[in-house]
Amino acid sequence: MWRSLASNMLTILVVGMFLAAGVILWGQSQYTAQGPLDQAICLRVKTGSNMTQVSRELESSGAVSSGTIFRLGADYADKANQLKAGSFLIDEGSSMEQIVEQITKGGASTCGTEIVYRIGVTRLQTQIRELDPSTERFVELASFDPTAEDVPAVYGEKRAERDTRYRIAVAEGVTSWQIVEGLKALDLLEGNVSEIPREGLLAPDSYEVSPGTQRGAVLAQMQEKQELRINAVWESRQEGLPLDSPEEMLILASIIEKETGVAEERGQVASVFTNRLNQGMKLQTDPTVIYGITKGQGVLGRGLRRSELRRITPWNTYLIDGLPPTPIANPGLASLEAAVAPDETDYIFFVADGTGGHAFAETLQEHNRNVAKWREIEAERNNN
Repeated sequence: MWRSLASNMLTILVVGMFLAAGVILWGQSQYTAQGPLDQAICLRVKTGSNMTQVSRELESSGAVSSGTIFRLGADYADKANQLKAGSFLIDEGSSMEQIVEQITKGGASTCGTEIVYRIGVTRLQTQIRELDPSTERFVELASFDPTAEDVPAVYGEKRAERDTRYRIAVAEGVTSWQIVEGLKALDLLEGNVSEIPREGLLAPDSYEVSPGTQRGAVLAQMQEKQELRINAVWESRQEGLPLDSPEEMLILASIIEKETGVAEERGQVASVFTNRLNQGMKLQTDPTVIYGITKGQGVLGRGLRRSELRRITPWNTYLIDGLPPTPIANPGLASLEAAVAPDETDYIFFVADGTGGHAFAETLQEHNRNVAKWREIEAERNNN
């Protein structure tokens, strides 16, 4: 009898062990398998949240099939206590394992609210936007001038949220003075700027910041990035260019940047100035004359006068030979690259063509025809 009872107990124990092993294997497969989410969501993990609260939210939103398996998997992976606050984009089909990895590894939020401070050539702009998980596109909530007295209420609301991300976007072709003035206008930043960095040495790009970031630290990051770009591009330059130093490359790149906003034209514009330098011709480019008037402190806001074209300044390329003494703006990477790898053309003239681009010419006769066409377009626009 005892022997039979022991045999039955052993059988039950073995069966139980197999069942337990099967449950564990099933749970593991559920934890690593593709999840049920058929559309991306933005999961917001608040400060002080725990894995139980997160698992309930994920289960109610249909992102996981079992909140219990999700919690047990996080425990087994020793990540239950590594939960990070933030907003996380959970892609469709994400497994429980992938979601746990996302919400415990830290780093910047991947969805939710982003405030972008844009420093442009003609204006400053603060843009508040949120990522729509279903389209993975940002939806603008508000846009305003950061120097204005009236600020949308949503700005204060989003600033108060701990997981809001912040970014400064610097446009190509802005001057160092404009960048410094733009940073001064941002209430997110702290610290004073003792001097304006040299023209051309700040990299137009996008920079992640956080409340309390020092303005000097942002400028230092821009300078470091531009220095790396200058050195790398100079090393890749073509042979036989009329440029003797990285500084001359930077000056030419800044002129290219100010002359065209059409990406496909940069190589052609670079070729015009390269050809003129090689032939000993004056560059005769309006943006350099404008810089001689404004010194980069804002925009001129009107057309050049004839008297200004005749005014002697170190930057007036209608009067001086070769390049001006300094850059006239902060060029982007593409303009730096165009300066050392211009298109192979015989162009020595260009003028606006009315479409936002330019008409290029090899001869003065051809250029004069292009100028006449442009003046006709200008006259027609003025009449309308």
